[in-house]
Formats: sequence, structure tokens, C-alpha cells
Amino acid sequence: MTNPTTLTDRLGFLIAVTRKQIVVVALIVLVASSLSALVAYRRAVRQSGLHDEAPGVVRAGESGGCVDFHDAGSHTGETGCVSGRVLRVFVSRGGNVFLDFCADYRKCPFTSVVFSADRSKFGDLTTLGGRDVEIQGFITVYQGRAEVVIHDAQQIRVSP
Repeated sequence: MTNPTTLTDRLGFLIAVTRKQIVVVALIVLVASSLSALVAYRRAVRQSGLHDEAPGVVRAGESGGCVDFHDAGSHTGETGCVSGRVLRVFVSRGGNVFLDFCADYRKCPFTSVVFSADRSKFGDLTTLGGRDVEIQGFITVYQGRAEVVIHDAQQIRVSP
């Protein structure tokens, strides 16, 4: 025969574990829904054009101009225009094309890349070497430097 005390103790343990699991799952759901709401809010603010910036702050590409590549880092998280002279065009082994704006790309505050999957959309990118360009796109941070990933040829404009 089964000892009733032992069975009750076992069921009590199972109920306690289940309660802990419910609390953990509820907390995970609460955190996930809060993060989802925050992301949705940020997207809506970005799409509506409303920003919490001080008056007089000009975003990259606003008022018709581009920011110099030295200043692109202060515009990360924004879509805008970055300008500068391409000193070198480097094609990696993987087929990615990097537009270098400084003599030493490792010390440069800005970089731009065309991934190999998008290269067929462009002509000969090596012709950009030595030319002043304006690059439109979302300014991100990669390895501590501002960067624009170029997906389409319309994002690059050679300055006259």
C-alpha cells in the first residue's frame, strides 16, 4: 500500500515547482511584451518623423546637405547622407567592397561597404577611388566606427 503522507509530500513538491515555473514564465512574458511595445513605439516615432531632439539639431541629410564622414559617428541610428573622398576601394576575398575614406582604414571614423550579394547591382566600384562621393543610407556602428551599408547603386552619388 501507498503511504498517504509520502504521496501528499510528492504532490506538494510538484505543485510548488509548478508555481515557480508559472511565475518565471509570467515574468518572461511580461519582459518580452514590454520589449515588444518599446520596439513598436520606437518604430512609430521614427516613421512619424517625431524626435526628441533639441531645437536646431540638424539630422544627417536634412536641410539638403550631407555630413562629413568625420562627423558621421554623431549621426548613428539615423538615415542620412555622408560625404567624403574615397581614398581606396578594397575588395575582400569574400567579394565585399569597402570604400575607405582614410589612409589607414583601421583608424578611420567611418566606413562603407557593399556586400558581395549586392555587387551585381553596381558597375565597377573601383572607379570611385580618388572621387568625392555622397552616400545615402542608415548610419550604424560597426566595430566602433560609423558605417553605411550600401545595398543599391542609388545610394551613391559622385560629387561633381
